[in-house]
Amino acid sequence: MNPTIRTAAIGTERLELLPLLVDHAGEMAATLADPALHTFIGGAPDTPQDLRARYERMVAGAPDPAVSWCNWVIRLREETSLAGTVQATIGPSGDGLTAEIAWVVGTPWQGRGIATEAALGLVGWLERQPVDTLVAHVHPDHRASAAVAAACGLAPTGQWHDGEIRWQRNLR
Repeated sequence: MNPTIRTAAIGTERLELLPLLVDHAGEMAATLADPALHTFIGGAPDTPQDLRARYERMVAGAPDPAVSWCNWVIRLREETSLAGTVQATIGPSGDGLTAEIAWVVGTPWQGRGIATEAALGLVGWLERQPVDTLVAHVHPDHRASAAVAAACGLAPTGQWHDGEIRWQRNLR
């Protein structure tokens, strides 16, 4: 069985990545309310109640004890507002652990390098964990997410998953 990896706070120059709490749902529903955020992933923004229920499931942890769900909200230090989320789903793959990472930043905070800074903070934290491989799935037309993945040292593999390109970086 793989070790459970516990989420911890991560600090960067401008950001605090705080472990997700159910109580973040109300503010995050407003942060993620722009339907444009779903252009590449589909769906629609969650209501505060739906997001709260989703956060309750996420905070409870993965049903598979070999998988760790690590989720953070992104808080800007200067604004003390929540600007988005980063996450890593860590589980067994081959001979080691793979972390599937993702990020989303609310529309008002985009274009300021926040997603890149948050993702780099997450990747730095993952580099100190027993993780062997990083993976992200990026829509082929989502240039901003491709730039974040590249900044984190991931490269497109040419493999597709649900209409997205698999990006990967081997850590070990």
